[in-house]
Order: sequence, then C-alpha cells, then structure tokens
Amino acid sequence: MANSYAQPVLRTADISEALRIVERLLAIADLTDLEVDFDTRISSPRSLSQLLALLPNAAWWAVGDRDGASDTGNDPSACLPVWLRSWAERPETVRPFLEAVGDSPATARWDFNAWPEAPEIGLGAGGTRGAFVTLCVHARDLDLQDPAADHTVFIHAKQVEAERIPWLATQVDLQVIGDLVMAPY
Repeated sequence: MANSYAQPVLRTADISEALRIVERLLAIADLTDLEVDFDTRISSPRSLSQLLALLPNAAWWAVGDRDGASDTGNDPSACLPVWLRSWAERPETVRPFLEAVGDSPATARWDFNAWPEAPEIGLGAGGTRGAFVTLCVHARDLDLQDPAADHTVFIHAKQVEAERIPWLATQVDLQVIGDLVMAPY
C-alpha cells in the first residue's frame, strides 16, 4: 500500500469543532467502504481497559525497549505504556474511542473510496490510497510524537494530487496551516 500525503487544516482545543470539520469533509467525499483506523499510545490502566473492551481485536505492543505484545499472550496492563492499533473499525466507534483515550495522544483516520472531482484545479475524483481524513488528539503530528493540549485535523491525498488538499480545505471554509508530510501508513 502506498503512503498518502497530508496537511493540517485545523488546530483547535475543541474536540467537537474538530469532529464537525471531519464531518463536513466526509460530506463531500464518496464514502463507499468507509472505515476508521485508530492508533494511540496508552499509559493509563483504565484507558487501556476501556479501549480493549471497545476494540477487542486491537493489536498492541510495549513502548520502548520492553517486551510485550498482543500476539505473545502478555498481559497488556503489565506492559504499560503500550501502543494500540485497530484497523477497519465502524465509524460509530470514533466517539467512544476518543472518550476512552482520555488525554493520551491518538489518531482516528477515516478511510473511504474517493475525494470529489476538483475541476477548478484540473483533477478528477481522487481515488483510494489517498482519500483519508485524520484527527490527531493531544498531538500535532501523525506519528504522535509532538504532544499537545489541542487537536489537529489533516486532509490526505496522493502526492501527485497534493494540490487537492488546499482545494478541499476551501470547500469547508479553511486553509492549510502546515507543511505537506508523508503519512506513516
């Protein structure tokens, strides 16, 4: 699978505002095959317990040089902090996921069929492998390495269609607010 490229279009302390922007972006996309992927770095036993109840098939592994992972039969609470990842989840799990992560850095990435045509910039519909929206909570980057008190919304596109991102931002009355970066997955 090829990586997408992404740019931030909103940074806010209001998670509800961030989710509204995500919803507005999704409203203009072809949502065929819509699913959501989650990533988070968890240190809290309570958050870990809630997340594993919500996402029972999530993969996890110990952060740093410690051993422990979901495929080895270890107890995840004995391995904290852990990185937890879940793919192809239902969109309805986003809000419970965000509640469970608490103040931990996390991403929710909506994956769908295509972006709309952008005739003003000479682009047809933008297909898979580049049609994503990511909400980073308590982080300013897609890799969750830059902790923050606020939340950032990123729009993704194929690198060869990077001009689609500012165009999409204007469709929801925003503009890009940072550099184009390669997404981690």
